[in-house]
Amino acid sequence: MSNQELVTKTKISIRFNEVDSMRIVWHGNYIKYFEDGREDFGKRFGISYMDILKEEFMTPVVKLSCDFIKPLKYGDETIVETRFVNSDAAKIIYSFRVLRASDNELVATGESIQVFLNMNGELVLNNPPFFKQWKKKWKIRK
Repeated sequence: MSNQELVTKTKISIRFNEVDSMRIVWHGNYIKYFEDGREDFGKRFGISYMDILKEEFMTPVVKLSCDFIKPLKYGDETIVETRFVNSDAAKIIYSFRVLRASDNELVATGESIQVFLNMNGELVLNNPPFFKQWKKKWKIRK
């Protein structure tokens, strides 16, 4: 458990090039929205891709899921809620909720899991020291 929940809310406007012939957002774009949420979270909480790279680690996505609930359309505004999910394992886990901004309707949910690799591309099985310090800074506990 953590003393505080780490969540960001990222607003995104649906653009014309994101919809398909049915005039709804193409399913693959939701993954881009998750990425927008991860980037916003990283900047807000000091664990961006560049912050991790400065510590000489990489964090590729190894698992990604998305559940589609309702469609988004061209012109909709959406909010991507990105929430850090604590784990004892050497992983960064985020859960996502995508909401239509006009009515706060839940349109999709998802999760991503990233692992730590050293600069040789080798899997790191223990949480790197900088990640332990990051968790301590934000009062994230078991």
